[in-house]
Amino acid sequence: MPCVTHDDAPLLADLMPWAVAPLRLGRAWPAAPDPASPKARWDALLKAEGPEREALFEPTRGRTLQSAVGQLPGQSTGTRRLARAEGPCAEPVRVLAAPFDEQWLIPDHRLIDTARPELWRVADARQVFTVETGDAGLPLLATALLPTLRTGRVRPLYRRPGGREPNLAPGLLDHLSVRLGARPTAPDMLAWILATARPDLTVPLTHDPGLWASGVRLGRRALWLMLRDGERPKLPGGRRPYVRAPLPNRPLALHYDRDEEALHLEEGRVSPVPPEAWDYEVAGARVLETWFTARTAPAEPGTLAAIRPASWPQTWTSELLELITVLTLLAEVRSARADLTVTSSVTAAELRQAGVLPAPESARRPASVLDHHEEGPDGQFALL
Repeated sequence: MPCVTHDDAPLLADLMPWAVAPLRLGRAWPAAPDPASPKARWDALLKAEGPEREALFEPTRGRTLQSAVGQLPGQSTGTRRLARAEGPCAEPVRVLAAPFDEQWLIPDHRLIDTARPELWRVADARQVFTVETGDAGLPLLATALLPTLRTGRVRPLYRRPGGREPNLAPGLLDHLSVRLGARPTAPDMLAWILATARPDLTVPLTHDPGLWASGVRLGRRALWLMLRDGERPKLPGGRRPYVRAPLPNRPLALHYDRDEEALHLEEGRVSPVPPEAWDYEVAGARVLETWFTARTAPAEPGTLAAIRPASWPQTWTSELLELITVLTLLAEVRSARADLTVTSSVTAAELRQAGVLPAPESARRPASVLDHHEEGPDGQFALL
């Protein structure tokens, strides 16, 4: 973690005041590592009737076949109660289901116990969600996708769609612009937070322009690797992972050979895989193992989750190679974070004296972004 020379760093919760508890799906089957499986599961659900449909659905206190809920913001799903629902599946959307594990989710409010509509309202191409991990080496993840992983709180970078109204304490950027001699942007602030946040989720700040620039560069590197948008990350030619032996149709076991720097998926082999990638953990779980298990762990026969690809798709191989690359490069960022010493502190006391903290209560609540009708239960329009 970054070294600090003071004990009065402001809390992330004060710098980014609006936070939302994580989504809770309530059932695993609406999400899958491939986009075709959720659609096939939906079709199987609707083909079933009565008690069979109810058993397949896996009801909870949060959702049953009789639950009456409206559409998720930005989605055009049906709103009839699932007991009598019909029609095609909503197009699955990409979500972050676990650290560095992008999957596909049916964006249907009737299938999700706690969907957090306030997050769906601000999810767009400009949005970045920051997610608490509970991990000492990487306390925060950033993602452009809606996060569904069961971790800590979610903090959107923007309170409104279109990159409007940063989710930052009012006056924070103004105060830093005076102390740094140049005005930082909201993405600059997020980059600094990713580079310097400590396990206790305090964020040391500086008024040293050179140190600020170094921290922002490091954080933007982490942000680019986590978002994986634009140019795809690559390792130097001799270090790029390749498939050296073809992967079997249904690999069920994963093994790492540290001496050979090779990842074995049964008789399939990928190399080179640096130890830094294999050892990369978030909150005590090895990322590569978790990613592989999500695609190969057996499901209970007869459940919707058991509907999955009959063989290992080529797209998963491509995703695996990119994941190895990203983890290798992020390990370098982790090391650089540990070496970053924050001096010339802007303390929480200073921010309180300047009137930046505490943030007003309105900044801790969702902004009003209802600029269109959202369909309520059974086709009724929600009142705005």
